[in-house]
Amino acid sequence: QVQLVESGGGSVQAGGSLRLSCAASGRIFTSHVMAWFRQAPGKVRQFVAAIKWGGCDTHYADSLPGRFTVSRDNAKNTVSLQMNSLKPEDTAVYYCAASNRVLITSTPTRDPRNYDHWGQGTQVTVSS
Repeated sequence: QVQLVESGGGSVQAGGSLRLSCAASGRIFTSHVMAWFRQAPGKVRQFVAAIKWGGCDTHYADSLPGRFTVSRDNAKNTVSLQMNSLKPEDTAVYYCAASNRVLITSTPTRDPRNYDHWGQGTQVTVSS
């Protein structure tokens, strides 16, 4: 089993930055893809970014060019999401997820149905 715990959410004004962290534990393998998703009220869960646990390959949503950066620290067993130039439309609950069933560069990486392990989520609120 894999356990994921997010932290770092909060409230920020538009243009500000936040850094989310996901502490991972359990049976995590180098083949795992670690991803961030977000879900705003009344909307479907949306893919944000992903990184391979055993490498540096990353994958981002097309709608977030350059504003968000995903990284991992295997020594600390954490995956982070640095979010800059935040906009009110970035307001959502952000979830960390893990999958051993997708390839980092494949389209299925963006589908939340392909992830078996989820954190509880952390709220990010961006005010204008």
